Amino acid sequence: QVQLVESGGGTVQPGDSLRLACVASGFTIRRYGMQWARQAPGQGLEWVSNITNDGTTYYRDSVKGRFTLSKDNAKNTLYLQMNDLKPEDTAVYYCRWGQIRGQGTQVTVSS
Repeated sequence: QVQLVESGGGTVQPGDSLRLACVASGFTIRRYGMQWARQAPGQGLEWVSNITNDGTTYYRDSVKGRFTLSKDNAKNTLYLQMNDLKPEDTAVYYCRWGQIRGQGTQVTVSS
Protein backbone atom coordinates (compact mmCIF):
# COMPACT_ATOMS: atom_id res chain seq x y z
CA GLN A 1 0.00 0.00 0.00
CA VAL A 2 1.37 3.39 -1.02
CA GLN A 3 1.53 5.90 1.80
CA LEU A 4 3.10 9.32 2.36
CA VAL A 5 3.46 10.69 5.88
CA GLU A 6 4.57 14.29 6.40
CA SER A 7 5.98 15.75 9.61
CA GLY A 8 8.00 18.69 10.87
CA GLY A 9 5.51 21.51 10.72
CA GLY A 10 4.89 23.97 13.53
CA THR A 11 4.39 27.57 14.52
CA VAL A 12 7.41 29.79 14.09
CA GLN A 13 8.29 33.46 13.84
CA PRO A 14 9.28 35.23 10.63
CA GLY A 15 12.89 34.49 9.78
CA ASP A 16 12.89 31.10 11.48
CA SER A 17 13.53 27.73 9.83
CA LEU A 18 11.76 24.38 9.65
CA ARG A 19 12.57 21.09 7.99
CA LEU A 20 9.68 19.04 6.72
CA ALA A 21 9.99 15.31 6.13
CA CYS A 22 7.87 12.94 4.06
CA VAL A 23 8.34 9.24 4.65
CA ALA A 24 7.19 7.12 1.72
CA SER A 25 6.13 3.50 1.88
CA GLY A 26 4.90 1.09 -0.75
CA PHE A 27 7.26 2.35 -3.43
CA THR A 28 10.90 3.40 -3.82
CA ILE A 29 11.32 7.17 -4.14
CA ARG A 30 14.69 7.01 -5.88
CA ARG A 31 13.00 5.85 -9.04
CA TYR A 32 10.52 8.70 -9.25
CA GLY A 33 10.05 12.42 -9.24
CA MET A 34 8.23 13.87 -6.26
CA GLN A 35 6.78 17.19 -5.23
CA TRP A 36 5.98 19.45 -2.30
CA ALA A 37 2.79 21.48 -2.53
CA ARG A 38 0.95 23.71 -0.07
CA GLN A 39 -2.51 25.01 0.60
CA ALA A 40 -3.06 28.27 2.42
CA PRO A 41 -6.37 28.99 4.18
CA GLY A 42 -9.08 29.66 1.61
CA GLN A 43 -6.71 29.01 -1.27
CA GLY A 44 -6.14 26.19 -3.72
CA LEU A 45 -3.28 23.75 -3.71
CA GLU A 46 -0.12 25.29 -5.15
CA TRP A 47 3.15 23.72 -6.27
CA VAL A 48 6.18 24.64 -4.17
CA SER A 49 9.02 22.46 -5.38
CA ASN A 50 9.70 19.22 -7.18
CA ILE A 51 12.55 16.84 -7.86
CA THR A 52 12.77 14.82 -11.05
CA ASN A 53 13.84 11.20 -11.22
CA ASP A 54 17.33 12.33 -12.25
CA GLY A 55 17.62 14.62 -9.21
CA THR A 56 16.96 17.99 -10.77
CA THR A 57 15.06 20.36 -8.48
CA TYR A 58 12.70 23.19 -9.28
CA TYR A 59 11.17 25.88 -7.06
CA ARG A 60 8.43 28.43 -7.32
CA ASP A 61 9.86 31.93 -7.51
CA SER A 62 8.64 33.01 -4.07
CA VAL A 63 10.68 30.31 -2.29
CA LYS A 64 13.83 30.27 -4.41
CA GLY A 65 16.92 30.81 -2.30
CA ARG A 66 15.00 30.02 0.90
CA PHE A 67 13.72 26.45 0.45
CA THR A 68 15.75 23.38 -0.45
CA LEU A 69 14.25 20.04 -1.49
CA SER A 70 16.30 16.91 -0.96
CA LYS A 71 15.77 13.21 -0.56
CA ASP A 72 17.42 10.39 1.32
CA ASN A 73 16.97 7.27 -0.76
CA ALA A 74 18.21 5.02 2.03
CA LYS A 75 15.44 6.31 4.31
CA ASN A 76 12.92 6.59 1.48
CA THR A 77 12.28 10.11 2.71
CA LEU A 78 11.77 13.46 1.01
CA TYR A 79 12.72 16.68 2.81
CA LEU A 80 11.97 20.37 2.48
CA GLN A 81 14.35 22.68 4.34
CA MET A 82 12.64 26.03 4.76
CA ASN A 83 14.71 29.02 5.85
CA ASP A 84 13.81 32.68 6.38
CA LEU A 85 10.15 31.81 6.67
CA LYS A 86 7.59 34.52 5.95
CA PRO A 87 3.95 34.89 7.01
CA GLU A 88 2.91 34.17 3.41
CA ASP A 89 4.47 30.69 3.76
CA THR A 90 1.69 29.77 6.20
CA ALA A 91 -0.10 26.74 4.78
CA VAL A 92 -0.60 23.02 5.06
CA TYR A 93 2.31 21.38 3.26
CA TYR A 94 1.90 18.11 1.37
CA CYS A 95 4.29 15.82 -0.40
CA ARG A 96 2.95 14.27 -3.55
CA TRP A 97 3.71 11.36 -5.82
CA GLY A 98 1.54 11.74 -8.87
CA GLN A 99 -1.98 12.18 -7.55
CA ILE A 100 -1.17 10.61 -4.20
CA ARG A 101 -0.47 12.88 -1.26
CA GLY A 102 -0.12 12.57 2.49
CA GLN A 103 -2.23 14.07 5.24
CA GLY A 104 -0.14 17.23 5.31
CA THR A 105 1.70 19.14 8.02
CA GLN A 106 0.72 22.64 9.17
CA VAL A 107 3.25 25.45 8.96
CA THR A 108 2.29 28.74 10.61
CA VAL A 109 4.57 31.76 10.45
CA SER A 110 3.47 34.53 12.76
CA SER A 111 4.98 37.16 15.00
